[in-house]
Amino acid sequence: MYQQFFNISQKPFSSAPDPAFLYMSDGHREALAHLRYGLENEAGFVLLTGEVGAGKTTVCRCLLEQVPLDVNIAFILNPKLTPLELLASICDELDIGYSRGAGGKELVDAINDFLLAAHARGQYTVLIIDEAQNLDFEVLEQIRMLTNLETNERKLLQIIMLG
Repeated sequence: MYQQFFNISQKPFSSAPDPAFLYMSDGHREALAHLRYGLENEAGFVLLTGEVGAGKTTVCRCLLEQVPLDVNIAFILNPKLTPLELLASICDELDIGYSRGAGGKELVDAINDFLLAAHARGQYTVLIIDEAQNLDFEVLEQIRMLTNLETNERKLLQIIMLG
């Protein structure tokens, strides 16, 4: 109905978080600026909260369209994971090789090696976790432990949580 009446090529009211259809209200503009500031200043940890359906995921996808080439992104959409599954998901997202059945130490070591190599190339890495309100305590603790991966000058992993 809308497509024909307004002569548009795509359905305008899809439930998918398409940033092309984001109405940039003052709140959305502020949220995007907050995420962009955290990303550009390597702010270690950034949190974006809001009600269900407020547009957090869509704003994040808008941010992802603007990420510089020297930034590696691991985007976790379903955080209902065990700590080991989280580490494996991060490795998968960053194309870090690991043996199937690897333990936590092997996965953390692989992530740390990747982060150090990226840092040496002048790149930095961001872990984005959507629906972070669903994280179990053990997974939150694993994420906290990942913040310990650092050099003398800076953190090697920036974390953005949406929830």
